[in-house]
Amino acid sequence: MGGGPCPSFWHLIDVAHVIAIVNQKGGVGKTTTTLSLASYLAEAGKFVCVIDMDPQANASSGLGVDHRSVTRGLYEVLSGVATLREAVVATSHDGLVLVPATAALAGANIELVNVPRREYRLADALFEVRHGFDVVLIDCPPSLGLLTINALAAADSVLIPVQAEYYALEGLGQLLETIELIRQQIRPSLAILGAVITMYEGRLRLSNDVLTELYRYFPNRVFRSVIPRNVRLAEAPSHGKTIARYDPDSKGARAYEKLTRELLAVL
Repeated sequence: MGGGPCPSFWHLIDVAHVIAIVNQKGGVGKTTTTLSLASYLAEAGKFVCVIDMDPQANASSGLGVDHRSVTRGLYEVLSGVATLREAVVATSHDGLVLVPATAALAGANIELVNVPRREYRLADALFEVRHGFDVVLIDCPPSLGLLTINALAAADSVLIPVQAEYYALEGLGQLLETIELIRQQIRPSLAILGAVITMYEGRLRLSNDVLTELYRYFPNRVFRSVIPRNVRLAEAPSHGKTIARYDPDSKGARAYEKLTRELLAVL
């Protein structure tokens, strides 16, 4: 079961690749994408850390960790009360650990405003452990506030889930502008890995129209793996499991497994 103390093993890896999974729109599949990729990357032999940056703590509960029982989570890390190493907990997946969120994280946007290097709190905390992981995945909140800015400042690259629906592309321009500002002022090396389309229904003309439009936004940077609308993907978090454990033969699981192979090819 997840939630216990993290085993005291830290791999001697060159440097982890840190990926922020971002979209300021809610309900587009950020957490599902984060956890699914994390589980399949771990199955591929990578040592993976998920950082739950969302005060709703869905990534934490999706990995079987009750945020109400967490005494040292990301909030304590950003506040300087705990190191990131101290906040890491084990999960039921071999090779996959978590830095959980708690409800207290909701106050961080306000509390960090006057803190020195406020945009770099996560980057500074990650510095001591970047040699301990192969991949770090940051599940960002549905906003472009200080928590998401911290994630972008700490990340090497950005993955953008985009839902296959009418308003999906609304706000993408603002997100890309924010990423460009982060590049100019905070993290010059930040790269866009690409966009992945989620909740896709091939029978609907609308889904195909969104996919076509997405290629215009991200020429040569749209992952070929398309994530279908799949009830098993929606059910898995309520059981505290990733789709890889809940129903590995489902269409959703197979799509994320394929996306993981694509991701590994570009990391």
